[in-house]
Amino acid sequence: MKLLALTSLLLTGLLTPAPAADWVPSASDRWQYQLQPTATGAGTAGGIRLNLCAVPYTGGACVKPDVYNIDLYGPDKVTPNKTAVNAIHAAGGHAICYVSAGSWEDWRPDKNSFPASVKGNDLDNWPGEKWLDIRKRDILLPIMKARVAKCAQAGFDSVEFDNVDAFQNENTGFPLTGAHQLAYNKALADLAHSHGMSVGLKNDLDQVDALVGRFDYAVNESCQAWDECEALAPFLDAGKPVFQIEYTDEGATARESCPPANKAARSTILKTLALTATPWTPCR
Repeated sequence: MKLLALTSLLLTGLLTPAPAADWVPSASDRWQYQLQPTATGAGTAGGIRLNLCAVPYTGGACVKPDVYNIDLYGPDKVTPNKTAVNAIHAAGGHAICYVSAGSWEDWRPDKNSFPASVKGNDLDNWPGEKWLDIRKRDILLPIMKARVAKCAQAGFDSVEFDNVDAFQNENTGFPLTGAHQLAYNKALADLAHSHGMSVGLKNDLDQVDALVGRFDYAVNESCQAWDECEALAPFLDAGKPVFQIEYTDEGATARESCPPANKAARSTILKTLALTATPWTPCR
């Protein structure tokens, strides 16, 4: 097969390359999800607070995160956050690079790389974001490839692609199908693996069975609130961790969320939608 043809198939997600991740999270890892920077101070690097220690729902001594899921960019929203990644590594942790692959965001430094033809309707309740036409992989994947390359250059260990369940939304502005989403998500996973990083599947519960073999772990928002956590079982059955977050400002409580999460061995935390450093309540 010619190199050009092989590259084309990889980008469109039609081939399944072997995972090439240098690090994959384990079921025992505790995670932190911080997308908003913290003011500079003791225990903070690149806007990320690293001196967290909280008593889990199960009680006992305070515990610390092992894995930090943070934005690709630092507090200036332009520079990849190598400062935070280096500090996380120095503390013995690992860093996941947050990238929105399904939405256009008006604050990103590469926002002008997206032609008008791929920008759809606004995301509900998220000002400055528009859905992307994931059918146009020839346009979107080179942009995402450049972002993933920045994650790798900054030293991140893994990538989390957000908004990769657009086909389930009726208001994207595009006639998206499950097949479109599968092709796009598989191609995204391949991009992360091609740079030696593991990759997490964010939400997209309807396609877990088709994607569990392509992704190294799952990230889920509010599966307890929506009574959807059972859909993540294929990841756990495959020995792959599930990082779950429930939002207290949407009514979640540790008393309701933690017992079933701990029983199922999902690594679960409670936070607010703002995703600042605190509150951070680990279930275990």
